[in-house]
Amino acid sequence: MINIKFPDGNVRQYEPGTSAFQMAEGISSGLARNVVSATVNGQLTDRDLPLTADATMVFHTWNDDKGKETFWHSTAHLMAEALEALYPGIKFGYGPANENGFFYDVEPPNGESISTEDFPKIEKKMIELARQKNDYVRREVSKEEAVAYFTKKGDEYKLELLETLEDGTITFYTQGEFTDLCRGPHIPNTGAIKAVKLMKVGGAFWRGDDSNKQLTRLSGISFPKAKDLTEYLHNLEEAKKRDHRKIGKELELFMFSEKVGAGLPMWLPKGYQLRQRLANYLEKKQEAAGYQQVATPHIGKKELYVTSGHWDKYGEDSFQPIKTPREGEEFLLKPMNCPHHCEMYKFRPRSYKELPLRLAEFGTVYRYEQTGELHGLSRVRGFTQDDAHIFCMPEQVKAEFIAVVDIVQEVLGMVGFDDVTAQISLRDPQTPDKYIGTDANWASAEQAIIDACKEIDIKTVTAYGEAAFYGPKLDFMVRDALGRQWQLGTVQVDYNLPDRFELEYVGSDNEMHRPVMIHRAPFGSMERFVSILIEHTAGKFPLWLAPEQFAILPISERFNDYARNVQKQLAEHDIRGLVDDRNETIGRKIRDSETQHIPFMLIVGENEVAAASVAVRVQGEGDKGTMTLPEFAAFFCEQLVL
Repeated sequence: MINIKFPDGNVRQYEPGTSAFQMAEGISSGLARNVVSATVNGQLTDRDLPLTADATMVFHTWNDDKGKETFWHSTAHLMAEALEALYPGIKFGYGPANENGFFYDVEPPNGESISTEDFPKIEKKMIELARQKNDYVRREVSKEEAVAYFTKKGDEYKLELLETLEDGTITFYTQGEFTDLCRGPHIPNTGAIKAVKLMKVGGAFWRGDDSNKQLTRLSGISFPKAKDLTEYLHNLEEAKKRDHRKIGKELELFMFSEKVGAGLPMWLPKGYQLRQRLANYLEKKQEAAGYQQVATPHIGKKELYVTSGHWDKYGEDSFQPIKTPREGEEFLLKPMNCPHHCEMYKFRPRSYKELPLRLAEFGTVYRYEQTGELHGLSRVRGFTQDDAHIFCMPEQVKAEFIAVVDIVQEVLGMVGFDDVTAQISLRDPQTPDKYIGTDANWASAEQAIIDACKEIDIKTVTAYGEAAFYGPKLDFMVRDALGRQWQLGTVQVDYNLPDRFELEYVGSDNEMHRPVMIHRAPFGSMERFVSILIEHTAGKFPLWLAPEQFAILPISERFNDYARNVQKQLAEHDIRGLVDDRNETIGRKIRDSETQHIPFMLIVGENEVAAASVAVRVQGEGDKGTMTLPEFAAFFCEQLVL
């Protein structure tokens, strides 16, 4: 019998040769119907591949990322089959899944080209082939056989790929009349693919090398239901309207400057107010939970990051050197805060009575991203993490971990993210060299997260290979208003950095012990969090976060002084806003306030001055009548959900 360990920690025994699909059948017929692939010992595999030894097992369906990866990879092969039928003699390069569907790099025959005008006939052919419900058949082949096949076919790109593969590691996948060199995995058959849409066509250099021939890259997406495609295309249009770069500019929240440098955001006054309200909220939560706020420099000596292991792991990809007049002196822009906090812990001897020690910092860090990877606030070179590190005794880890999760859940709920899944991110057992530390430390850290999650009321999934290089973590995945999933907050359990920095505390037995370190960041980074929040809310922020909660709109300049007096009185109630004293019509002022997503418009004229009142309009809802200032303050507080 073989032992199979599932994400919930349960271990079941099966006969050797049992497949993931058969295991799923033994759990529930519904699960078996939906399983498209599995992760076995950290390796994504076909669901029907027989298992012959003890392993860890994670099932994948369309509803998780790995399931979508399998589905879209299979659709890339379906597109290739359609292309080969429509363009005999076409040659194929790479054809993988990606974050938003799939692509295939191809070379059309006889100098032909493929354009968007060809998309309908390709899509039609793909659906025609999908309806044949051909199985994706995996076959192991020798290198000699593989070379002979693609030599006869005349596909030099596949032959070049074969040069890098060893005999005994090569597999073919065939569906219908199409065979491809591929390691898989794939869905069982083409019938699951119900809807396809080709999205774009462009050029791509073979193997990403601009000295090679340029191929044609066809990109698309597919779904198991036609209505899913309709919804996706609708959301795509909505996403364009909600683009945080567009809204951020319209609302004057942040900016970039080529002279300052690409990927280095600057917060404008309104954006700074928004960011500070988020930070102030979290700081109050942290203070109540026993955190101590600290600050560390924006730079550090290279030696600091060599000690932490970050330098060996990331090297020059993330670290940016700083020149100094002194030869041989190496400083680097800070790419993370944890090594600095380790040094703070070592500032003086520590006793078990001081633990847990919780150090928090809104620390700005810098990492180099390629220019083509930069994207508004969501992918930048300088960003501020809502970082904290908890140093505790091993027996305190579980309680501290749960307390952190409580904070993260409350933070996400406060801004309107109510569809949250916690991803237990573990190391990949197939690639142990990717991680630092002992197996014992990793086992303790992983088990601590698994045990804590059993006591937490939250949906969880498990992902092998997604751990940080120094420890496993719990990543919080949120779905926005368009159903897109984003990774935001994170909590990590780390037994390794305390080892590398030789951190110690005096225990109750008067002996020296090693603390455990918990890394956590509920927002992740302020920049990325705000970018997702903007797109989730379309710029209509929760009332407590809105940079300007009201706009006072005088009907004419005669009422500007009264408007400013109203502004001053409302400020005493901690209600913030502006006076729109432009020489514009009241209709124009209302329209502009609506466009700026200002929650309340307070119109003042002769009647309002006489009655010491304001005429209230709610953004998107219209008139709410005339109110005195105390009445409006009470009405405002009713709307303010804290």
